[in-house]
Amino acid sequence: MKEDIAGFLYKRTEHLLEQLGLSQHTTESYGTVITSGIAIILAFAVAEISYRIILFVVQRIVRHKEYAFLSRTLKGNRLRKLVYILPPIIMNGLLPFMADNKSLLYGYATHVIWLWFVVAVVMAVNAMLAAVGESAFTNSRYHDRPIKGFIQISRVIVYIIAVIVIISILTDKSPFYLIGGLGAFAAVLMLIAKDSIMGFVGGFLLLENDMIRLGDWIELPGTGINGNVFDISLTIVKVRNWDNTIATIPPYTLINDSFINWRGMSESGGRRIARGYTMKLDSIKPCNDAMLRRLGKLDTELGTYIAKKTEQLLQGNASNTANPEGLANGTVDTNAGLFRAYADIYLHRHPMIRKDMLIMVRTLEPVETGLPIQFYCFTADTDWSNYESIQAEIMEHFASVMPLFELYPYQSAGARDAVISGLLEGQYPLERIDGLPYRTIK
Repeated sequence: MKEDIAGFLYKRTEHLLEQLGLSQHTTESYGTVITSGIAIILAFAVAEISYRIILFVVQRIVRHKEYAFLSRTLKGNRLRKLVYILPPIIMNGLLPFMADNKSLLYGYATHVIWLWFVVAVVMAVNAMLAAVGESAFTNSRYHDRPIKGFIQISRVIVYIIAVIVIISILTDKSPFYLIGGLGAFAAVLMLIAKDSIMGFVGGFLLLENDMIRLGDWIELPGTGINGNVFDISLTIVKVRNWDNTIATIPPYTLINDSFINWRGMSESGGRRIARGYTMKLDSIKPCNDAMLRRLGKLDTELGTYIAKKTEQLLQGNASNTANPEGLANGTVDTNAGLFRAYADIYLHRHPMIRKDMLIMVRTLEPVETGLPIQFYCFTADTDWSNYESIQAEIMEHFASVMPLFELYPYQSAGARDAVISGLLEGQYPLERIDGLPYRTIK
């Protein structure tokens, strides 16, 4: 079929030139040139017709059902770049019938057509990779994945292969021959572009091991970098810090140094609270009946807890470590234990605390300032602003009710405390002292 088309074009062109009165030698020279021009036009015409047909089909498909990838191929003449691989293929098939395969013209034309084909393939592959990247980014399953990095890796591979093929075409050497000589070139390249290569390798490792994704909140201790990742490439990672400043990090920094990724917290749906106060040791004391009756009226659930615990104590089977009835974590032996029970009850019924995650109120190892008590739980809202509001509410509430249990957190004495202490030692009237420490004197 190709022979018939090429032969027909050549004979019709030669006949036309003879009708114009040109000599046979001139006719053969001009015939080759004109036939080549007609073949090029024909090749582009076939490509354009193919483009119109494919465009029509894709538009009809997208009109009836939305396919992200097909929709993205309609942007930026990407389909046209794809079908324009056809002209060099057609020209390569017609070339043997337009020129002698032993002529110098044939050799040059072959090189040009193959270079044209390689460039067309690179443009088509880049267009399709761009469509794949955009469609993946809009997909809810992949929108947080560093697709940009994978696209860049693919493009780098395509460019490397294209460069090797182009050099092999220009030098008439096998591509495998060139690959064999890349060892010495790679050693020189490592010295010249060490940072770029390390960035490339680091970026690839980050993507391959899924260490970070778009939208992840990361923190690099000691660097001041603490914020959301909004751009990932093979050579750089961009982070918008909590104060809206933007930090740029080479990928190999994340590989070489440790960093914190808060993605697990976000995916779990719970953000941890692990804060507390240090209770003054001299404020911890045994509970008496009057204290139990007074605090039982403070909260209904606490009153029920006190009643059950008191009943267990009377029956001689109370256990402060095992609670088969699901009683709160605490005791009725001391005001500190009773406060732990109250805090446990409060956290379990708080609407913004996850009940399916660990809730614990515990005392830590005593320190020189007193006995630390820690409130450990997880909020149901991981948004930073909402999390801080929930945490502040809980800590403020516990600070306000601790004196009701006759417990007092440690606080370093300030200038005002020294002034008030001096006034009290000087027998200054208590009613005239503003800001007297809570229940300092009964």
